[in-house]
Amino acid sequence: MKRLLSFAVAMVFTNAVFTQEIPFRYEELTTPDFVKAVEKSAKTCIIPIGVMEKHGSHLPLGTDLFLSREYALRAAEKEYTVVFPWYYFSQINEARHQPGTIAYSPELIWKILQETLDELNRNGFEKIILVNGHGGNNAFLNYFGMAQLSEPRNYSLYWFRPEANPEVEKKAAEMTMTDKYDSHGGNSETSEMMAAQPKLVHQERAGQQSGVDQRRMKELQYIYTGIWWYASYPNHYGGDGSKAGAGAGEMLINETVRQLVTMVQQVKADKIVPELQNQFFREAENPIKTKQ
Repeated sequence: MKRLLSFAVAMVFTNAVFTQEIPFRYEELTTPDFVKAVEKSAKTCIIPIGVMEKHGSHLPLGTDLFLSREYALRAAEKEYTVVFPWYYFSQINEARHQPGTIAYSPELIWKILQETLDELNRNGFEKIILVNGHGGNNAFLNYFGMAQLSEPRNYSLYWFRPEANPEVEKKAAEMTMTDKYDSHGGNSETSEMMAAQPKLVHQERAGQQSGVDQRRMKELQYIYTGIWWYASYPNHYGGDGSKAGAGAGEMLINETVRQLVTMVQQVKADKIVPELQNQFFREAENPIKTKQ
């Protein structure tokens, strides 16, 4: 009888081991599980991108890292995909005057992102999603994405671009406050951090510096210049996080995650982008033969 019980316990334990969920965090995968994860994810991987920079006086330097990874991890729980580790090699020259900023050279951030994509592809991923939490990357990632057409690739690159949901934003503002300059470390971002990483938020410090747009270039028209952000927000703080709340943050995060889950599902099933890329690269080899 004891032998039968021991056998039964062993079988339950063995089955539990074999049916254990494969982690979706890249850094937690063993090599055998990594092979399974590539297939289970439909060869799809998310890179959550952030940076090390000031977010007012009340939020941590890694705020963008925490939030982009929060979106990715919550989405992966609902729609399995592999989530790459912390990635903070971003464009942040506009904050070099603030303590704690890590501003790598333009050449390095380009090269390390390209080599990360190449390495993920070498390891079996054919669809890579960028989830960017840092506004300073927007121009860089737009150009980087177009530059993927400079030579044939064996993967497709997708950039998650969530859309504003006015209804959700209105409800979040009603729960906290209306923030006229809500852009960087302001009401929304502070609320999300209070939901995602409450122990790292020092809300009592949110009023120590001004997050109001200084408009120091208001006399200039028809101009773009790289100093525009510093001209508006020299404290590297845009908005007011003093009345933010975790409830509003949870609502905002959930909306972003909802959109990301939909995107991941679409990307995993997508055949259009890979087919168009292959067609484009074939035609680019000999453009004189492209039908006119």
